[in-house]
Formats: sequence, C-alpha cells, structure tokens
Amino acid sequence: MLKLFRVASLLEGTSYLVILCISLGIISRDLVFTIGMAHGVLFIFYFVTSLLASHKNDWPLVVWLMVFFAAVIPFAFVPVEIFLQKELRKTKNI
Repeated sequence: MLKLFRVASLLEGTSYLVILCISLGIISRDLVFTIGMAHGVLFIFYFVTSLLASHKNDWPLVVWLMVFFAAVIPFAFVPVEIFLQKELRKTKNI
C-alpha cells in the first residue's frame, strides 16, 4: 500500500506544480480544464490512498493530517516521499 501511496504522492505533487505553472503563465491557459481535471482526480486518489496507507500502517491522526496537508503546499511531496521511504524501510525490517 505504501508503494501505491508513493506513486499517488509523486503524481499529485507533480500535477500541483503543473497547475501552478499555469497560474504563473509558464503553460498556456488553454490547458486549464484538462490539467485541472487530471489534478482533481489525482488529488482524490492521493486522499484515498493516504487514508488506506494510514489505516494499514497504524499512523496516528497527526501523521495522517501532516501527510494530507502536504498535498496543498508546493514541493511538500518531497518530505512526504522521504517519510514514505523511511516507512518502507521499517516495514521491510519487520
């Protein structure tokens, strides 16, 4: 489940940065609907997989909230990725 959540985190974080590029005028505004729809779907996927990963790994509510709120902060998916790598190492050692 953590591997799937890692994929969701990276995809959602990247799509968020693409949305910000549209806001800054780097990418054409003609793509707002398409990229916005893709980002919305990825955000929902991120939310659901974060709940599933949190439940399966018995994360406290505070940890899940930090992981969830990282989805709305640009580049916060990088610390989440580091956290998930540590979690994966812990599960492999058990």
